Amino acid sequence: MFYTCGPNEAMVVSGFCRSPPLMISGGRVFVFPCVQQIQRITLNTMTLNVKSDKVYTRHGVPISVTGIAQMKIQGQNKQMLAAACQMFMGKSEAEIAQIALETLEGHQRAIIAHLTVEEIYKDRKKFSEQVFKVASSDLVNMGISVVSYTLKDVHDDQDYLHSLGKARTAQVQKDARIGEALNKRDAVIREAHALQEKVSAQYMNEIQMAKAQRDFELKKAAYDIEVNTKKAESEMAYQLQVAKTKQRIEEEKMQVQVVERTQQITLQDQEITRKEKELEAKVKKPAEAERYRLEKLAEAERLQLIMEAEAEAESIRVRGEAEAFAVEAKGRAEAEQMAKKAEAFQQYKEGAMVDMLLEKLPLMADEISKPLTSVNKVTMISSGGSEVGAAKLTGEVMDIMTKLPETIEKLTGVNISQVPCTV
Repeated sequence: MFYTCGPNEAMVVSGFCRSPPLMISGGRVFVFPCVQQIQRITLNTMTLNVKSDKVYTRHGVPISVTGIAQMKIQGQNKQMLAAACQMFMGKSEAEIAQIALETLEGHQRAIIAHLTVEEIYKDRKKFSEQVFKVASSDLVNMGISVVSYTLKDVHDDQDYLHSLGKARTAQVQKDARIGEALNKRDAVIREAHALQEKVSAQYMNEIQMAKAQRDFELKKAAYDIEVNTKKAESEMAYQLQVAKTKQRIEEEKMQVQVVERTQQITLQDQEITRKEKELEAKVKKPAEAERYRLEKLAEAERLQLIMEAEAEAESIRVRGEAEAFAVEAKGRAEAEQMAKKAEAFQQYKEGAMVDMLLEKLPLMADEISKPLTSVNKVTMISSGGSEVGAAKLTGEVMDIMTKLPETIEKLTGVNISQVPCTV
């Protein structure tokens, strides 16, 4: 079976499959009859009139205090709702309100006992905040939240507050009389000041009027002087302007002539520039082209000569290396030949020497005939002494024959004087 409740009421379902009980505030729930039970608890706001009669304050003055408190069971907080269900389930709204009222009244009495009458009477907001704070901490454990608390009335049966009021009233009346006297005095002073300011303002106004009249007369005279001066200046300016206009016309004419002359000079400069460009195109450019061509040809020829010189140097180097190699090879061959000849000389001695001598005879004949080849002409003159001329020729031949062994030794390296000869 379905059960519903409004937003100001909560339902608690217990029994089969409901451990702990299900709490719903403002909604609906399905309840199985016979095995489950549903209970309701109100969430309405409760207004409590908290009265504390003849409570002694800290100074022993009995007073009566009345406060108004608004409180309700908090349905949105599950823990507070569970606590309220445990404490107030099955109780009516009046019973719940009575429990909360007694709790509030106890806290209100405790706070009154710790304060003086003056503190409660003069600072009601502070007293209300203290009651609200202390009561809320206890009621929240019951699942009740204090919405508000205000101090409604404070009175006593001993006329204590009335006496405080009398003293205050007397003070206020005294202050009022003093204030009234001060206000009257200030009014008279302000009235006198106002009259003085009025007279001063009147005199100042007359002074300002006289000053304004004087300034008017002075300015009028100054303006008249200025007007007359301006008129004279205007007449002189007219004549001066006429002269300036004539001068400007002459200057404009001269400027026109200057412009014409400038244009002529510009045209001449342009003609000179044109002729220079024409000369440059016809003479200078071809000359530069020819110079460039000759420079390139000279550069190519220089490069060619450099390359030829480098090739010649390389050829000479290679040829020198080849000649050196040939000389070296020839030297090695001659050395080997000389070694073999020396070996043969050691073996054959006289026969080898004769063979070498025969081999070198053509060279010997050549060396012997060299002095004779240098003689261009031989003239033999006989003057009856032919024997003398023959003797001279024979002497030259003998000199050649004398030098023959030396020549043979130079060519063959053999001392012919040491060679045994059999004729």
